Amino acid sequence: MATPRTSATQVRRRGGTVPARWRARYRLVPWWAKVMAIWGLTRVVTTTLVLMLASVQGQNPWTPAKPGYADFATMWDSLWYNIVAVGGYPSVLPVTADGHVGENAWAFMPGYPVLVRLLMLLTGAAWEPVAVFVSVACSLVTALLFYRLMRRVQSHSTALFSVVLFCAAPLSPLLQFGYAESMQLMLLTLALLLVLERRYLALVPVIFVMALTRPTGLAFALFLALHVGHRWYSRARNPFPARIARTASAVAVFSGVMGLAWPALAWVVTGSMTAYTDTELSWRSAYIGYQELVPFTAWFQSGVWWLGQPVGILAVIALILAFTGAMFTPWVRGLGVDLRLWAVSYALYLLAVFFPQSSTFRLLMPMFPLLGALAVPHSILYRVVVTLALICGQWGWLLLCWGVDGADWTPP
Repeated sequence: MATPRTSATQVRRRGGTVPARWRARYRLVPWWAKVMAIWGLTRVVTTTLVLMLASVQGQNPWTPAKPGYADFATMWDSLWYNIVAVGGYPSVLPVTADGHVGENAWAFMPGYPVLVRLLMLLTGAAWEPVAVFVSVACSLVTALLFYRLMRRVQSHSTALFSVVLFCAAPLSPLLQFGYAESMQLMLLTLALLLVLERRYLALVPVIFVMALTRPTGLAFALFLALHVGHRWYSRARNPFPARIARTASAVAVFSGVMGLAWPALAWVVTGSMTAYTDTELSWRSAYIGYQELVPFTAWFQSGVWWLGQPVGILAVIALILAFTGAMFTPWVRGLGVDLRLWAVSYALYLLAVFFPQSSTFRLLMPMFPLLGALAVPHSILYRVVVTLALICGQWGWLLLCWGVDGADWTPP
């Protein structure tokens, strides 16, 4: 029979220095309260960093010197969303002096600004505080949904740490800025969760809004097509009735249609079949001039622009090989087939159409489920170091991409 002293030693070994009654109380706390606590604490940290930078921000095209939080959080592309919310989209595309389509509102989809505008009308509040409120609210919902998503493939503690990584990630300040990313991630997380739960018809309204919030329709269509293909291939182990396969396939087609809906609407309104792509290409003209959109060339063009020949080409090839290899590491494989298929689908979409520059960090945000791979180790030291490193990354991203220093060439 164990002595009381031995029993106490065993308790300490199992639970460290945390009293048993505290551990028991912690276990009684519902998962959503733990997630909300993580979200709240990380928002305090991020808000502190943002206010520190705002306090030394000089006058810029969007704000006076030392702006308040709401003004500082609605700089850069938030102005374009404001233009959409108040004035809509142009029926005549702006043209530069040399005859090319210039930057205009068609590059910014209506989901987020329409929601903000509706709340502005209901409350009578200005753009800045309402835009921030919508992003913050969406970030909380995303954190809750992300736990549910990770819980499908991870243990409770690992899923909670995945939420920590998401909330502390270097680009997490965008979750409380006047950008559409927070709303996009909320819808994307819900969509991925519905796929893992095999609730295909419920995806339809989510895809509809998501595809009109950020350009994700085509990438999600590819993901669903790969998902259907994998389920059909493995149907001997996991049954995939023909009726459900047809439903999932139809939803994949719907996602593809929604991915083309916004360019089609821009064509109808402006009369130019290439209105949307020409608008998007205007943003990369500062780097490589006006060029036609040729799929799967922009990354190599960017590599050459940044690093020259042949280093730029080799760097892009190395990135592709590194990403491919990462998809087969044990930690990433532990996320399951579906989340890896989404990461691959979105990566292929970016490789096909995106020109990498300082906005690349932001465009990579929809791949955030891969953060779950970093959450696997249980070492307390590892988790503390990784979390602190990500918070330092927030400060680095804020300095590099958000803060404005004269003629800034690193837009977020």
